[in-house]
Amino acid sequence: MGSLLQGFTKSLAMTFLSEIGDKTFFAAAILAMRYPRRLVLAGCLSALIVMTVLSATLGWAAPNLISRKWTHHITTLLFFGFGLWSLWDGFKEGGGSEELAEVEAELDSDMKKTKDQSIKDSNKIEDEQKKLKRPFLTAFFSPIFLKAFSINFFGEWGDKSQLATIGLAADENPVGVVLGGILAQTLCTTAAVLGGKSLASQISERIVALSGGMLFIIFGIQSFLTPVDA
Repeated sequence: MGSLLQGFTKSLAMTFLSEIGDKTFFAAAILAMRYPRRLVLAGCLSALIVMTVLSATLGWAAPNLISRKWTHHITTLLFFGFGLWSLWDGFKEGGGSEELAEVEAELDSDMKKTKDQSIKDSNKIEDEQKKLKRPFLTAFFSPIFLKAFSINFFGEWGDKSQLATIGLAADENPVGVVLGGILAQTLCTTAAVLGGKSLASQISERIVALSGGMLFIIFGIQSFLTPVDA
């Protein structure tokens, strides 16, 4: 198993390149334009931190279920697989604007459904408005927080960054993986919330995908050349 610093560095670089220009990044940027930023940031970050800890825990538990030799080989294959996947996405994608428009359309559709349901029950609207006016602690249980949390949590579930985190935690120090992942998620999500749609629209998804693909390939080569611990 690698050192804490090695796990931290790999996780930071991998997560940062995986999340910049990702659907959850665009979702955070769009939500921040429509709702209070502190609630959006709190909801998005909470979901991503929970997902990072959950993924690293699964990766840490994997060597206890199957031999470290097999988890090492599986992790190596994951790195190469995700590298090729990201490179393919990079050559195929035309840019981040298409995915930004897609995410915005999905959120608009969800908002429309929410508004239609709200019109049918005016009492629920009044209750939600009262909750938004309550102090700090109760604000975190507002519909806005829950919406930001659920969009990011389920958006990350099964994503290649989650699977890569599981593989990385199986082969590296899981504490380092968690710390690096959380720092990267914090940087990306904060940039999305503060920068908004203007920042998101300027990100080249092709460059990010190609960079991430190369990083995965490098990690795969390093993992392939690293001897397996007994």
